[in-house]
Amino acid sequence: MIRVGIVDDHAIVRSGLKQFLSEHVDLRVVGEAANGREAIDLIRAQEVDVLIMDLAMPGQSGLDALAMLKAKAPDMGILILSGYPEEHYAINMIRQGASGYLNKECDPKEIVEAIRTISLGRRYLTPAVADLLAQQLNRKDDAPPHEQLSEREFQVFLKLARGETAGEIAKSLSLSVKTVSTYRTRLMEKLGLSSNSDLTYYALKNKLID
Repeated sequence: MIRVGIVDDHAIVRSGLKQFLSEHVDLRVVGEAANGREAIDLIRAQEVDVLIMDLAMPGQSGLDALAMLKAKAPDMGILILSGYPEEHYAINMIRQGASGYLNKECDPKEIVEAIRTISLGRRYLTPAVADLLAQQLNRKDDAPPHEQLSEREFQVFLKLARGETAGEIAKSLSLSVKTVSTYRTRLMEKLGLSSNSDLTYYALKNKLID
């Protein structure tokens, strides 16, 4: 029996997924959460083999929670199920420890296939994501600037682009304001930008935020 956790801020998505997964005898949904912080509570309370997690959620996003979830449950697989297309986030999330990445428009059967693959300790790569990985290996030099950011810089970048203040970011990531400012300076240099409005425009243009 594969124990599954579902993390999504939309109750209807959680309910639909739970119903669909319950039709498969080898899968059992053992808990749900509406954001990253609740996901961390969930894996403290329950043994989870594969966690299905959205990226964009209020409070603590999937991106913010990924590193902590991996630290607390290193053997647990994490399948990102996001509304964002693969080319915008998949490589970054897999680099940070996700076991697989699916777009919410995928065939539901693919979610089951991904869960079963990940439960065996393997990564689940769709042909589209495998192609992106291959492309990245071949074109390190001309990759988009945001792919050169570290995990933490990428987190801070997205939060700044969404209009969060240094104080808000410091609180949500458990950092000091000074550290957030250092990350901001670094990522601005890497992206060749000079203001927060430039960051927002860059993120919108590259479809990293809505």
